[in-house]
Parts: sequence; C-alpha cells; structure tokens
Amino acid sequence: MRSTTIGLVAIGLCFFLNILGLMKMLPLYVTSPLLFASILFTLYRMNHRNTFRGFKG
Repeated sequence: MRSTTIGLVAIGLCFFLNILGLMKMLPLYVTSPLLFASILFTLYRMNHRNTFRGFKG
C-alpha cells in the first residue's frame, strides 16, 4: 500500500513537471522519461506484490 501511494504521488508530480515541459519551462527530454519511469515503477509494484514463488522443500 505504501509503495502504491508513493508511486501515485510520483506520477502526479512528474505529470505536473511534464506539463511545465510542454509549456517550454523545463526541457521535455528530461520530464518525459521521469513520467515514464514513475508510471513503470508504480505498475511494477502493483503487479508483483503477491507472486507465487513455488513450494519450499
């Protein structure tokens, strides 16, 4: 739950930075990979929480 919240906050912050990049206030080639990385991190953490790792034995 904690990493999901951190990921959603990161997506919101990076989206805001990307909007600034679209207005030519920040370089777009910096803000776009940040947004992509935050979305990737959030989706990775949401999909790999309870994966089956096999039986111990």
